[in-house]
Amino acid sequence: MAVKQTAGRDALGEFAPEFARLNDDVLFGEVWAREEKLSLRDRSLVTVAALMSMGLTDSSFQYHLISAKKNGITKTEIAEILTHAAFYVGWPKAWAALKMAKDIWTEDADDGDGKAEHQRRTIFPLGEPNDGFAEYFTGQSYLAPLSTSQVGIYHVTFEPKCRNHWHIHKSDKGGGQILICVSGRGYYQEWGKEAVSMAEGDVVNIAPGIKHWHGAAPDSWFSHIAVEVPGKNCATEWLEAVSDDEYDKLR
Repeated sequence: MAVKQTAGRDALGEFAPEFARLNDDVLFGEVWAREEKLSLRDRSLVTVAALMSMGLTDSSFQYHLISAKKNGITKTEIAEILTHAAFYVGWPKAWAALKMAKDIWTEDADDGDGKAEHQRRTIFPLGEPNDGFAEYFTGQSYLAPLSTSQVGIYHVTFEPKCRNHWHIHKSDKGGGQILICVSGRGYYQEWGKEAVSMAEGDVVNIAPGIKHWHGAAPDSWFSHIAVEVPGKNCATEWLEAVSDDEYDKLR
């Protein structure tokens, strides 16, 4: 069965159409489809080991780790695969690969709170508990930095009912924030306005100086990408918590 892939055309279709065609139609559409010669599971194993040997821990490596999990490689197996490869390709490469794999291979059995299922539906890792900002959140949140150079880009995840406090992004010039919902359902609200529901694909542009909050719906995990808009002397002013009464009115 052919593996449906459009990443080449999406990213490079206009600039390098032939490369995009070879990537989408030949590499994924033909080579990956030859399951009678090598299963998708085994192809994932080979690909992950090859990319790790190159020291890649970018979005392409993350994509193939996620594919490996979908293709049946278990948490125990991926840990052993990367540990075995470490002796041949290098210990630092294994550290980086294992750290990324750890975020992707969550426990297969949910503990009843939906966290593992949410991770399975989210392409980005949930990251670590957001302890550094816990005092500004009601409930548990998780933080995974995706880029800390040029532009700050963070994957932020909220458990059901979790929300951050009212806050303002300040700057002398430029600044502000962009939110992109990637999984689950949540809310965004500006001071003095009705709350806006957020679902996958929704984008919110937050200008500097606007008092606001954002967080999960009461019955859903919620993940968004937070993009820090560059500016001069940017800072966040944290204010009062969103009360239960305020939040419950949104149901």
